[in-house]
Amino acid sequence: MKIAVGSTNPTKLNAVRTVVEQVWPAAELLPVAVPTGVSAMPMSDAECIAGARNRAKEARELTGATFGVGLEGGVHQDPAGLMLLGWVVVVHESGREGLGGTARLPLPAGIARRVLAGEELGPVMDDLLGETKSNHRGGAIGALTNGLVPRNRAFAMAVAYAFAPFLAPVFYE
Repeated sequence: MKIAVGSTNPTKLNAVRTVVEQVWPAAELLPVAVPTGVSAMPMSDAECIAGARNRAKEARELTGATFGVGLEGGVHQDPAGLMLLGWVVVVHESGREGLGGTARLPLPAGIARRVLAGEELGPVMDDLLGETKSNHRGGAIGALTNGLVPRNRAFAMAVAYAFAPFLAPVFYE
């Protein structure tokens, strides 16, 4: 089985690999750089879901894989503050979709202000951490939890949720 992933980010690939290896150990992951069709810094649940869906569909169509997986991180304004989150969409060749989301964490006020002022979270975190491409490793979630929940682990749970309709289809019919 071939599973296309609409990203070449090693953290996102690791998240998908973690789940897929448990279910389909022989599956081949096909990472594909595809456009999201949304802003570089998605600012709502709806925009993140749209980006994940676009990634999943495009990756699957380009490769002819059985599944396409799209992962999109972003933020969403909530009464509790600006929440860090991620969404995953899985698209099967039949057109059926699965959807899963990460847990949410309120961004600290100083980081939230910068994101709301138009900066992308990845570069903000790189600046604060003195790193480059921190989103390819632990990401903001990893930094904010002092390594307890790295980005790949947060996304892996959402990947599992998004695959749920294909793992236990009797409940989704």
